[in-house]
Amino acid sequence: MDRVQYVLVGLPLFLFFSDILTLFTTSPPPPTATKPSHNHHHHHHHQVDPVTVPDFPSQKPSAAIIGGDVGTGNTVNINFCSSCSYKGTAVTMKNMLEIAFPGTEVVLANYPPPLPKRLLSKVVPVLQFGVIGVVIGGEQIFPMLGFVAPPPWYNSLRANKFGTVASTWLLGNALQSFLHSSGAFEVYFNGELVFSKLKEGRFPGEIELKDLISRRMTNSKLDAFHGEGDLYLTRQE
Repeated sequence: MDRVQYVLVGLPLFLFFSDILTLFTTSPPPPTATKPSHNHHHHHHHQVDPVTVPDFPSQKPSAAIIGGDVGTGNTVNINFCSSCSYKGTAVTMKNMLEIAFPGTEVVLANYPPPLPKRLLSKVVPVLQFGVIGVVIGGEQIFPMLGFVAPPPWYNSLRANKFGTVASTWLLGNALQSFLHSSGAFEVYFNGELVFSKLKEGRFPGEIELKDLISRRMTNSKLDAFHGEGDLYLTRQE
């Protein structure tokens, strides 16, 4: 075989073995919540926000909510389909959230497809390699398999060798791209799902996502306030 044939055979083989390394990559679990839990036992010490806690619980909500960076201590995870060209949208949402909620950590990550699609995507390079190998070296392969003469369909493929190899390569890559796509754009706030493209069938709007995060952030701060208020009253008793 000449150099071109070595490249046509070697490249699919290389891609196949590189894909094998990531065969058992699992779908990302929901990110773990990062906000601290609040316990009401006397012997536990609670770490509050770096906002000064006033002596009277009735004065705490406004100070806790408006003091400091509004997003400090919160994490937003955006898991998206990287093979679907969603990265630009994810980066745009990340920049928007970091500006709207200073102090918030926004983490981007790939959301892989389900396991059946990942397994099927590993079969495609094998088929590509098999077809290209048969087209290039069928005259030596078929006698080894016990065929006296190559089958008629091989002669048709052999007659247009370059077209067959190119079609196999392009169609195989297109099929792999489809199998690698998950279509996901999932947004989590402190480990809790706040928006799912897989469920909604669309992307979130910037104003919509900002509103969803703002509501969850306000609820989180109110929960923290109630927890600290209960602790304050317990200590007074």
